[in-house]
Amino acid sequence: MLDLTAKPARPLVAASILSADFGAMADDCRSALAAGADLLHVDVMDGHFVPNLTMGPDMVRCLRKHFPDVYLDVHLMVDRPDLFAEPFIEAGANNISFHLEVSQPMRPASAGGIDAAALIDRIHKLGTHAGMVVNPPTAPDGLAAYLDSLDVVLVMSVNPGRSGQSFMPQVIDKAKWLKPRLRPTTRLEMDGGLNPQTIATARNAGVDMIVTASALFGATDRAAVVRALKA
Repeated sequence: MLDLTAKPARPLVAASILSADFGAMADDCRSALAAGADLLHVDVMDGHFVPNLTMGPDMVRCLRKHFPDVYLDVHLMVDRPDLFAEPFIEAGANNISFHLEVSQPMRPASAGGIDAAALIDRIHKLGTHAGMVVNPPTAPDGLAAYLDSLDVVLVMSVNPGRSGQSFMPQVIDKAKWLKPRLRPTTRLEMDGGLNPQTIATARNAGVDMIVTASALFGATDRAAVVRALKA
């Protein structure tokens, strides 16, 4: 199993199964891992926080069955991550990341905003890594209070909801602001539009975990894509 707390010599590549063939999921994931991907990234959407509906805990449970030693990175794009975290952990997730945008005080408790510190603590007590996510329009300073307790900080480089979007270079300043504020054991992850043509700016900003979706699963030579992302 991947040790996420150990700083990698080269960026980790997380294969986002959102762009895999859902009718041949195990085979597609096996191909991505054989091509050099380090872990699998699972994008969970509830149709409310983002206008799309994707996969639930059973997907993670099946992935764990087929890939018992592969790190499973679950990104909850949902309004109520506090209701979803435990079912995904029980299914076999190794990391649970949720959004700053659904957390108090950015979203008031009266509007369903969650207590992020309490959720991070609960995720850790269940034996799983915890991460938080910021969307492109969101300032990163709202994460400051949580950085000492996070294992992953994920910067979205597209507006979440679907794969195949173009990289938004304006998020690089956000990554540069975050990187020196993170613990050495915290991974700085980026997701959205990352491919061999856009990866250099992300890596230069300190990103050490790269989520790739259509660029990887849509490639004829998947190993070449992974080599380019890590090069």
